[in-house]
Amino acid sequence: MLEILYGGSFDPVHLGHLAVARNARDAAAAQVRLMPAADPPHKGPLHADARQRLAMLELAIDGEPGLGIEACELERDGPSYTVDTLRLLRAARVGDRPLAILVGADSFLSLQTWKEWRSLFDLAHVVVAERGGSGFDPSTLPDALAKATAGRWAQAPDELHRLANGLVLRLDQPLRPESASEVRRRIAAGADWQALVPPAVAGYIVENRLYGAVIGASL
Repeated sequence: MLEILYGGSFDPVHLGHLAVARNARDAAAAQVRLMPAADPPHKGPLHADARQRLAMLELAIDGEPGLGIEACELERDGPSYTVDTLRLLRAARVGDRPLAILVGADSFLSLQTWKEWRSLFDLAHVVVAERGGSGFDPSTLPDALAKATAGRWAQAPDELHRLANGLVLRLDQPLRPESASEVRRRIAAGADWQALVPPAVAGYIVENRLYGAVIGASL
């Protein structure tokens, strides 16, 4: 079965994250594993520690079919480079089974800034999650990225099941209002925020006073 890795800081995980994961699961008939980064190279300092972010993810997907967690990046030191993670997973448990990474259109357009980015296609498929109206156009990719992806574009998700790696698939993504920064901003400002995250995650945030949450806040 195709496995899709959905990486991020999940600081905190919110309903938008879950909508993206469910959409990929259903559209590609895949197992989606949310993969929290320990030290994401393209982001600033995180606000909740690894243990807390993992606990929130576990609460968020509890009982959710087809969704799981891959915590390997939390178990090793140093920056969480995707190419290193894919090599580790191929050697440790995935073998030659179909594997993909799920990235947003903006991240895909900046792929050339990733460590050993051309090697990613030797290790996994790339699923590009596009928001409606984003204007993403493969014909206008930077030259190096256009050359690296030429002949790799899949027309349908089932193509990813037949090969272990190497294809690129565009996948429409549900347009959602949530973002981790907005959740944190609302918590810090004392504004309404609980509707942006799963109830169990909201409870954990309050109980652990994350992001400035106050004990006794209504849930």
